[in-house]
Amino acid sequence: MSPLAVADDRALGGSVRVIVTRPARLGAAKAAVDRCLRDIDLAASRFREDSELSRLNAAPETEVRVSALLARAIGEALRGARLTQGAVDPTVGEAVKLCGYDGDFASIAADGLPLDLLVRRVPGWQAVQFDPARHAVRVPRGVELDLGASAKALAADLSAAAAREAAGEGGVLISLGGDIAVAGEPPQGGWIIQVSEDSGAPIALGEETVAITAGGMATSSTTVRRWTRGGVVLHHIIDPATGLPASGPWRTATVVAATCVDANIASTAAIVMGERAAGWLEAAGLPARLVDRSGALHRTAGWPVPEASPSSLPANTQEPRSRLSS
Repeated sequence: MSPLAVADDRALGGSVRVIVTRPARLGAAKAAVDRCLRDIDLAASRFREDSELSRLNAAPETEVRVSALLARAIGEALRGARLTQGAVDPTVGEAVKLCGYDGDFASIAADGLPLDLLVRRVPGWQAVQFDPARHAVRVPRGVELDLGASAKALAADLSAAAAREAAGEGGVLISLGGDIAVAGEPPQGGWIIQVSEDSGAPIALGEETVAITAGGMATSSTTVRRWTRGGVVLHHIIDPATGLPASGPWRTATVVAATCVDANIASTAAIVMGERAAGWLEAAGLPARLVDRSGALHRTAGWPVPEASPSSLPANTQEPRSRLSS
């Protein structure tokens, strides 16, 4: 196998990994990724007062013309809401804040005083008026958009495309805190990816792996971005029906799809959908690996079952067969 070149960094509040199959092009690929991440942060961050998204949220009942990049991010978020029947909803912004996630995650105290939380449905994605042709958006008063994970997944897809173009040849893999997108010609045998609940987990022999050759993979989990208030454990995946952290049976969902955005929409939806998730994933043809609260594994839509002993587990190839239907 040809040598791979790797660059690690941090951005968007998490880890960044850039891998190329042509080591001499790593610098150019990393520079292209850096530009993409700066652009998406300035467009869609809810933690920056100067971001386009923050300015949009600060102008309720007003039609705002936004950049093409933010328009695409909003369009993907609304598409995800429509396809998941509201299980993934960008109008959770205020609910996320009320649950204690009111700043960059690194600034959130791990423990704190009790919070008064109310069961209350979020405003709903249908309340957002969006004209993609004109890049025009209007949000009602009381609605705060949080593009969250879907914007990070979009950043992975865009970064992979930009890195591939900058590299000129070969293939690239981009991982943004576990949201993974690949582009170009993969290494022989595909891109081998360790499947973990925590994207920061070290690479270890015996962990389950899969190999992908195109598209993307995303993991959503309630076990990593979590905090405690008054002895109650909270996390960042909000159930739009209640405005509270999702409380279903799955603690982690990993999905492979034709794009990282689609994989992320599906993995987040699986956590929120709970018992309905496996059937929904099967119907969509999306291979997924679900981990329940006891740690038991459930695989859907052809996600490969390891056949070897844990000490010599090979990579099982999983092709990104499906894109979420528009």
